Amino acid sequence: MESWHGTTILGVKKDGLTVIAGDGQVSMGNTVMKPNARKVRRIGKDGKVIGGFAGATADAFTLFERLEKKLEQHHGQLMRAAVELAKDWRTDKYLRNLEALMIVADADIMLILTGNGDVLEPEAGIAAIGSGGNYALAAARALAEYEPDPERLARRAMAIAAEVCVFTNDRLTVESIGVVPAEAGIPAD
Repeated sequence: MESWHGTTILGVKKDGLTVIAGDGQVSMGNTVMKPNARKVRRIGKDGKVIGGFAGATADAFTLFERLEKKLEQHHGQLMRAAVELAKDWRTDKYLRNLEALMIVADADIMLILTGNGDVLEPEAGIAAIGSGGNYALAAARALAEYEPDPERLARRAMAIAAEVCVFTNDRLTVESIGVVPAEAGIPAD
Protein backbone atom coordinates (compact mmCIF):
# COMPACT_ATOMS: atom_id res chain seq x y z
CA MET A 1 0.00 0.00 0.00
CA GLU A 2 1.36 3.39 -0.98
CA SER A 3 1.53 5.94 1.79
CA TRP A 4 0.31 9.50 1.67
CA HIS A 5 2.86 12.24 2.22
CA GLY A 6 2.96 15.91 1.88
CA THR A 7 2.53 18.10 4.87
CA THR A 8 4.74 20.68 6.44
CA ILE A 9 3.35 22.62 9.40
CA LEU A 10 5.42 25.26 11.17
CA GLY A 11 4.57 27.19 14.31
CA VAL A 12 6.46 30.31 15.38
CA LYS A 13 5.78 32.17 18.65
CA LYS A 14 7.65 35.43 19.02
CA ASP A 15 7.04 38.81 20.65
CA GLY A 16 3.42 38.11 21.58
CA LEU A 17 2.35 36.77 18.18
CA THR A 18 1.97 33.11 17.25
CA VAL A 19 1.82 32.04 13.62
CA ILE A 20 1.04 28.60 12.25
CA ALA A 21 1.77 28.02 8.56
CA GLY A 22 1.03 24.95 6.51
CA ASP A 23 1.79 24.05 2.92
CA GLY A 24 -0.90 22.79 0.57
CA GLN A 25 0.61 19.65 -0.93
CA VAL A 26 -0.80 16.16 -0.54
CA SER A 27 1.16 13.42 -2.31
CA MET A 28 0.72 9.71 -2.85
CA GLY A 29 4.03 8.13 -3.69
CA ASN A 30 5.63 10.42 -6.27
CA THR A 31 2.32 11.95 -7.42
CA VAL A 32 0.94 15.26 -6.15
CA MET A 33 -2.72 14.47 -5.48
CA LYS A 34 -3.70 17.97 -4.35
CA PRO A 35 -1.60 21.14 -4.31
CA ASN A 36 -3.88 23.42 -2.26
CA ALA A 37 -5.10 21.55 0.82
CA ARG A 38 -5.88 23.68 3.90
CA LYS A 39 -4.15 22.10 6.88
CA VAL A 40 -4.24 25.11 9.18
CA ARG A 41 -7.43 26.50 10.70
CA ARG A 42 -9.05 28.29 13.61
CA ILE A 43 -10.52 26.06 16.29
CA GLY A 44 -13.41 26.65 18.66
CA LYS A 45 -16.49 28.77 18.50
CA ASP A 46 -14.62 31.98 19.30
CA GLY A 47 -11.63 31.25 17.03
CA LYS A 48 -9.12 31.94 19.81
CA VAL A 49 -7.14 28.77 19.06
CA ILE A 50 -5.32 28.00 15.83
CA GLY A 51 -4.02 24.63 14.74
CA GLY A 52 -2.33 22.74 11.96
CA PHE A 53 -2.15 19.02 11.31
CA ALA A 54 0.05 16.46 9.63
CA GLY A 55 -1.19 12.98 8.85
CA ALA A 56 -4.44 11.47 7.73
CA THR A 57 -6.98 14.23 7.04
CA ALA A 58 -10.03 12.45 8.43
CA ASP A 59 -8.07 11.56 11.56
CA ALA A 60 -6.93 15.15 11.99
CA PHE A 61 -10.49 16.50 11.62
CA THR A 62 -11.66 14.00 14.24
CA LEU A 63 -8.96 15.28 16.58
CA PHE A 64 -9.83 18.92 15.87
CA GLU A 65 -13.48 18.17 16.73
CA ARG A 66 -12.43 16.44 19.95
CA LEU A 67 -10.16 19.34 20.86
CA GLU A 68 -13.00 21.81 20.28
CA LYS A 69 -15.18 19.82 22.70
CA LYS A 70 -12.38 19.75 25.27
CA LEU A 71 -11.94 23.52 24.90
CA GLU A 72 -15.65 24.00 25.61
CA GLN A 73 -15.49 21.69 28.65
CA HIS A 74 -12.44 23.50 30.04
CA HIS A 75 -13.59 27.07 29.31
CA GLY A 76 -11.02 27.75 26.58
CA GLN A 77 -7.97 26.63 28.61
CA LEU A 78 -5.80 25.20 25.84
CA MET A 79 -3.25 23.42 28.03
CA ARG A 80 -5.92 21.60 30.02
CA ALA A 81 -7.92 20.74 26.89
CA ALA A 82 -4.77 19.46 25.15
CA VAL A 83 -3.77 17.26 28.08
CA GLU A 84 -7.27 15.79 28.27
CA LEU A 85 -7.28 15.15 24.52
CA ALA A 86 -3.86 13.49 24.73
CA LYS A 87 -5.09 11.22 27.53
CA ASP A 88 -8.10 10.18 25.45
CA TRP A 89 -5.98 9.80 22.33
CA ARG A 90 -3.60 7.44 24.09
CA THR A 91 -6.16 5.34 25.97
CA ASP A 92 -9.30 5.26 23.80
CA LYS A 93 -9.41 2.19 21.56
CA TYR A 94 -10.76 4.16 18.57
CA LEU A 95 -8.65 7.29 18.97
CA ARG A 96 -5.48 5.29 19.52
CA ASN A 97 -5.55 4.30 15.83
CA LEU A 98 -5.69 7.86 14.53
CA GLU A 99 -2.60 8.85 12.60
CA ALA A 100 -1.96 12.56 12.88
CA LEU A 101 0.13 15.15 14.69
CA MET A 102 -1.04 18.62 15.61
CA ILE A 103 0.43 22.00 16.45
CA VAL A 104 -2.09 24.12 18.35
CA ALA A 105 -1.79 27.57 19.88
CA ASP A 106 -3.68 30.36 21.61
CA ALA A 107 -2.42 33.81 22.52
CA ASP A 108 -0.38 32.38 25.42
CA ILE A 109 0.92 28.94 24.51
CA MET A 110 1.91 26.76 21.54
CA LEU A 111 1.85 22.96 21.80
CA ILE A 112 2.63 19.86 19.76
CA LEU A 113 0.15 17.00 20.32
CA THR A 114 0.91 13.38 19.42
CA GLY A 115 -0.89 10.06 19.57
CA ASN A 116 1.66 8.84 22.09
CA GLY A 117 0.07 11.10 24.68
CA ASP A 118 2.66 13.84 24.30
CA VAL A 119 1.80 17.47 24.92
CA LEU A 120 5.01 19.33 24.16
CA GLU A 121 5.76 23.02 24.44
CA PRO A 122 8.49 23.63 21.86
CA GLU A 123 11.84 25.09 22.75
CA ALA A 124 12.44 28.68 21.67
CA GLY A 125 8.89 29.07 20.37
CA ILE A 126 9.42 27.14 17.13
CA ALA A 127 7.72 23.85 16.27
CA ALA A 128 7.36 21.85 13.06
CA ILE A 129 5.72 18.59 12.04
CA GLY A 130 5.18 16.62 8.85
CA SER A 131 7.25 15.42 5.92
CA GLY A 132 9.12 18.70 5.56
CA GLY A 133 8.97 19.59 9.23
CA ASN A 134 12.67 19.16 9.94
CA TYR A 135 13.58 21.42 7.00
CA ALA A 136 11.17 24.13 8.13
CA LEU A 137 12.32 23.78 11.75
CA ALA A 138 16.00 24.15 10.83
CA ALA A 139 15.29 27.14 8.58
CA ALA A 140 13.13 28.85 11.21
CA ARG A 141 15.75 28.36 13.91
CA ALA A 142 18.45 29.78 11.64
CA LEU A 143 16.29 32.81 10.74
CA ALA A 144 14.91 33.49 14.24
CA GLU A 145 17.77 35.72 15.33
CA TYR A 146 17.55 37.86 12.18
CA GLU A 147 13.82 38.09 11.48
CA PRO A 148 11.74 39.84 14.16
CA ASP A 149 8.34 39.32 12.48
CA PRO A 150 7.06 35.80 13.19
CA GLU A 151 4.88 35.66 10.07
CA ARG A 152 7.72 36.66 7.75
CA LEU A 153 9.96 34.20 9.58
CA ALA A 154 7.40 31.39 9.07
CA ARG A 155 6.88 32.25 5.40
CA ARG A 156 10.64 32.34 4.71
CA ALA A 157 11.26 29.07 6.54
CA MET A 158 8.38 27.39 4.68
CA ALA A 159 9.80 28.66 1.36
CA ILE A 160 13.14 27.06 2.21
CA ALA A 161 11.41 23.79 3.15
CA ALA A 162 9.51 23.86 -0.17
CA GLU A 163 12.80 24.23 -2.07
CA VAL A 164 14.34 21.22 -0.31
CA CYS A 165 11.50 18.78 0.42
CA VAL A 166 9.65 17.18 -2.52
CA PHE A 167 6.60 16.65 -0.27
CA THR A 168 6.25 20.39 0.49
CA ASN A 169 5.01 23.19 -1.75
CA ASP A 170 4.76 26.97 -1.52
CA ARG A 171 0.95 27.26 -1.36
CA LEU A 172 0.61 28.34 2.25
CA THR A 173 -2.24 28.73 4.65
CA VAL A 174 -1.22 31.01 7.52
CA GLU A 175 -3.15 31.81 10.70
CA SER A 176 -1.96 34.02 13.52
CA ILE A 177 -3.09 34.85 17.01
CA GLY A 178 -1.91 37.33 19.60
CA VAL A 179 -0.47 40.83 19.32
CA VAL A 180 0.16 42.04 15.78
CA PRO A 181 3.85 42.86 15.11
CA ALA A 182 3.25 46.65 14.74
CA GLU A 183 1.78 46.69 18.26
CA ALA A 184 4.80 44.78 19.56
CA GLY A 185 7.17 47.43 18.19
CA ILE A 186 8.27 45.46 15.13
CA PRO A 187 8.80 47.74 12.15
CA ALA A 188 6.66 47.06 9.06
CA ASP A 189 8.22 46.59 5.62
